[in-house]
Amino acid sequence: MARGKIQIKLIENSTNRQVTYSKRRNGLFKKANELTVLCDARVSIIMFSTTGKLHEFISPSTTTKQVIDQYQKTLGIDIWNTHYEKMQEQLKQLKEVNRNLRKEIRRRMGDCLNDLSIEDLGALEQEMESSVTLIRDRKYRVLSNQIDTSRKKVRNVEEIHKNLLHELESLKEDPYGLVDNGGDYDTLIGYQNGGPRIFALRLQPNHPSLHSGGGSDLTTYPLLD
Repeated sequence: MARGKIQIKLIENSTNRQVTYSKRRNGLFKKANELTVLCDARVSIIMFSTTGKLHEFISPSTTTKQVIDQYQKTLGIDIWNTHYEKMQEQLKQLKEVNRNLRKEIRRRMGDCLNDLSIEDLGALEQEMESSVTLIRDRKYRVLSNQIDTSRKKVRNVEEIHKNLLHELESLKEDPYGLVDNGGDYDTLIGYQNGGPRIFALRLQPNHPSLHSGGGSDLTTYPLLD
């Protein structure tokens, strides 16, 4: 059965269009490689898909730049000249912008004011005053934040000092305290096998008369039944 003629028009379905592009691209590159091998031709193909992806074929005996250079030489044209001129124009504009910015900076530092009119000087003065106002407001906000932080630190220190004084007063009111022996409750309330029950008191350093003889400040007393 004879193969039907394919109508050459844009493929509407994006998936089918991408599949067709991939197949025909591979076929085109295959033909280009055959030309390179069979005819010793220098072939360069540059392709971009609808998604912007680059596909390129270049004969192994040459490079893309060599092909483009030979193309320009053969036709007597320079395809880079227009691009170079545009780059030069853009560079000139950027230099002008940079020069104006430097002049504005020097004017705000008090230089290059001789060529300004009274209107320009007034506008510059107003801009400087607005800038100073913004800077001053920012400075006050930073100072306010630092002051608030310092006040919080002072309040924390005062609270710690208050708690320490309270603990010190508690120690003065109760100079004796049960000795904490690490949870050995048998020692404090008596042995489980009926031994003597004792408890221990530790004398505080503010009662030197009670242990002036030196030695340990731990005193034990038997519990009376």
